[in-house]
Amino acid sequence: MKNPYIAQKTEIMEVIVETSSDLDVRTYKLKLDEGQEMKFMPGQFVELSIPGIGEAPFGFSSSPLESSQIEVTIKKVGSVTEAIHNLKPKDNLWIRGPFGNTFPVKEMEGSDIFYIAGGLGLAPLRPLILYMLHDTNRAKYGQIQMLLAARSTGDFIFKREYDDWAKSPNTNLTLTIDRPEEGWQGQVGFPHMLLPEINFNYSNAYVVLCGPPIMIKAVASKLQEMGVPTEKIVTTLEMRMTCGVGKCGKCNIGHQYVCIDGPVFSMAQLAEMPDEY
Repeated sequence: MKNPYIAQKTEIMEVIVETSSDLDVRTYKLKLDEGQEMKFMPGQFVELSIPGIGEAPFGFSSSPLESSQIEVTIKKVGSVTEAIHNLKPKDNLWIRGPFGNTFPVKEMEGSDIFYIAGGLGLAPLRPLILYMLHDTNRAKYGQIQMLLAARSTGDFIFKREYDDWAKSPNTNLTLTIDRPEEGWQGQVGFPHMLLPEINFNYSNAYVVLCGPPIMIKAVASKLQEMGVPTEKIVTTLEMRMTCGVGKCGKCNIGHQYVCIDGPVFSMAQLAEMPDEY
């Protein structure tokens, strides 16, 4: 049995600068040492470390159908992420995982899917999007609607893939920014304000959302006003995880540990937990 505390060495294959704003978000393509693979499912996360600097959790941002090379998307916000941002292709990172539960991909089969993402919140949803849009899985799901929000046009991540996503059968994509910008032809406004304007049938649907906590709460509240059952609203928390295996206790919310009971939770599950997310 693999020891979950022992990290494996990876090599950075490519660094993609995602944002043109001051958010400084980058995607790192990583290849495990000696041709090893890392299999995972949408929603799971890994712990990345640099010896002498520290370790931090990050959700996968790549397709789970590709295990020989994985991707993580990282915003520079602290010492570990700053050190990672200073690395270049061919440098090494150490990785533990995968950890955590997954989005309920089997339970979602046969349903319509509405993705709502704010800023960097799109990163942990991208594996699920790529999984559902893949030719081998697309027919298992109904209509797919995406509402992707960002502070400004320079803050959208994975922009290079939006056209391909929107071309998938029975798939619609809407972009919105917080404030008007010259030349912007998309929507302006926060996701919870735009929901009533989007033609989508929630009667047989899951809503998958991720973003800043204030966005998650506003969107979840609006969806409940519109009659969406809380057990069909799913999010991923990715907060305070340290050990990844439920031993350190730093990510517990009430009797739940985000790293092993989550990071994927329904709003029905979160409603039974202390209001800490």
